[in-house]
Parts: sequence; structure tokens; C-alpha cells
Amino acid sequence: MRINHTPSDQSQEGANGKAIALPVLMFAGGAIGNIIAIVVLSISRQERKSSAFYTLVCGLAVTDLLGTCLASPLTIANYLDGHVLEDRRLCAFQSFLLLFFGAAGLSIICAMSAERYAAICWPYAYRAWGVDRRFAQKFLLAIYASNVVFCCLPAMGMADSELQTSLTWCFIEWRRRDPLPAAYSFLYGAASLLLIAATVVLNCAVCGTLLLMRRKTVRRPVTRASVRERWLALSSAAETQMIAVLVLTSAVVLACSAPLVARVFANQIMHQDDYQADLTAIRIAAVNPILDPWIYILLRRSLFRRILRSSRTARKSHQRSSPTSTQALFHPDPPRDRHVVTRLLCDANLITQLPAFTSYAAEAPQPGGNT
Repeated sequence: MRINHTPSDQSQEGANGKAIALPVLMFAGGAIGNIIAIVVLSISRQERKSSAFYTLVCGLAVTDLLGTCLASPLTIANYLDGHVLEDRRLCAFQSFLLLFFGAAGLSIICAMSAERYAAICWPYAYRAWGVDRRFAQKFLLAIYASNVVFCCLPAMGMADSELQTSLTWCFIEWRRRDPLPAAYSFLYGAASLLLIAATVVLNCAVCGTLLLMRRKTVRRPVTRASVRERWLALSSAAETQMIAVLVLTSAVVLACSAPLVARVFANQIMHQDDYQADLTAIRIAAVNPILDPWIYILLRRSLFRRILRSSRTARKSHQRSSPTSTQALFHPDPPRDRHVVTRLLCDANLITQLPAFTSYAAEAPQPGGNT
């Protein structure tokens, strides 16, 4: 391990404990928020807890909590005593934690996107594969195991850890010109970038599928009774809530992880020591476990039902005030439709319920057949 002993005066002040309030607040916010989120997910209804999606959501909350509770105390201790991370083993351990929990968070959010993509775009295959809670748990174990092996490569000699110029955190040596350390830096950055790209593509595919479903639905003439039955079937909003949680969580995780991935490539390519940019990137990454749990907390099922109920109430009041509301309901004009987001999200429930509906239709007696 290499220790960098060329900090600026501002870095010396941070290492001496004058800026300890920030890591303490971030540690408290991440720990408390994720504990509340885990409790909220644990007291959910059984059908939600048994789903693969919410198993992955709970796995992400546990991962964020462990990352906060393991990495933050080392940072706080180093602010109190600037020589803590000069210990080779502690520095290497913190470097492993930052590598592992960064890659694990991206892997889980990508798995969540893949699960929703399979459920919405390939519902029959989704049911045939038996994607449920047990499947998600096994997939989480595979994610943890693969990331542990991948992030242990520096300790096996492929790269080394170093105390960064700010003297407040440790990470891999990402400015080395030696082949092995440079290869690992590029490998870690490429793997993270691939997970980010896959998450974006899968989420776009899900939203695109929902948009196409909506267009086909609004162009098809329907009766008043079928519209009423359709909205009653979608009143649970379970699938709609999953899409909202996925999109918001993906946006937070990707926005917080992207700066650190960019710094990995920038440091290894340009070999310039911009410690302030590196410190900013790792602090943005540390905000991720603070923001994630509040998405699960605020988008609880009861709260989401109130939001959709308010939306439907607003639609009804608008229809009463408009003389052509009935005609717009059954033959909507796309340029005048102002509720694209609500209908787009609600189509998710209709898609994932398709296998159950088709199986029911197959079992129902046909007119004129034997009973």
C-alpha cells in the first residue's frame, strides 16, 4: 500500500477533525433511513413480501445499511485521528468496502430493472421461470458472491490501495501506469459502466413497452362498462408502484454512482491528481444510501393509493366541467390527453395480470360447449 503524504492545508484541517460534522450526519442519515425502510418493507402484506421485486428492494436496503455501518465509522475515526487509515490493513479494508458496495448497489438496481423487464415484456416466460422470492434471494447471493471475488482482486495482488490526497479515505491506486493496476481500474470502471448502461436500456424498454400498450389501448373503441371494469382492476396500483419505485431508485443510484465511475477513467487516463474532484465524487456516492430508503418509505402502497385516488378525483371533476368528457373518454385524442403518465403507469398492472386472465379465459366454458 502506498501512503500519499502531500496534502494541502485544507486537507489537513479536514483530517484533524474540523469537518467531522459532515460524515457523522451522513452516517446517521444513512443508518436511520435504511432501518426505517427495512421495517416498512418487513410489515408489508405477504403478497408483496413474497414478490421477487420487493425482495430485491429489501436486499438493496440491507446492502446500503451494511455499507453505511461498515465504511462510515472508519472515515469518522480518521477525522478524529488522522493516522487511522495509515494502517495498511484498515486502508485496504475501506478500499474493499467502497469497491464492493458501489458495485453491489449497481448490480442490484440492474437486477431490479431486469426483473421488471421480464415481468412486463415477457410475462409468460416470467411465470415459466418461476421468478419469485426464492429466485430473487438466490440471485442476491450470486450478486454478493461475484462482487466479493471481483473486489478482492486488489488484495490478491492485481492492484493496491492507497490513502487519497485528502487523507480522509482509501481507494485503489487509480493513477498507476503498471499493467495490472491499470487493467483492474479499467475493468472496474467498465463493469460499472456496463451495469449503468444495462439499467438505462432495460428501464427505457419497460417504459417504451408501456407507452405502446397505452397507444393500442386508447385507439381501440371501448364501452363504458369495460372502462369501468378496467379502472377497478387497476385500483390496487401494486404494479404501478413497482414501476415508480424502480424509476426513481434507478435515477438516484445512477446519478450518485456515475461521478465516481467517471473519476476512475479520468484518473487512469490522465494521471492527474485532482483530489477535490475525487473527494466530491466519493461524497456524492455516499449520498446514495441516504436517498434510496426514502423512496421506499414515501412510496408506500397506502400513500400511492391516495395519490392515484386524488388523480382519479381530479379526472372526474374535470369530466363534469367538460361537456365533451364522455366522448374524450371513449375516443381520446392523443394531442389532448393530459394524463399520459397516469395511464402509462397503470398499464403495467394490466400487462402483468395478462397470464392470469388468459388462463381464466381458457378454463371458462365456451358458448354452446359441453358443461
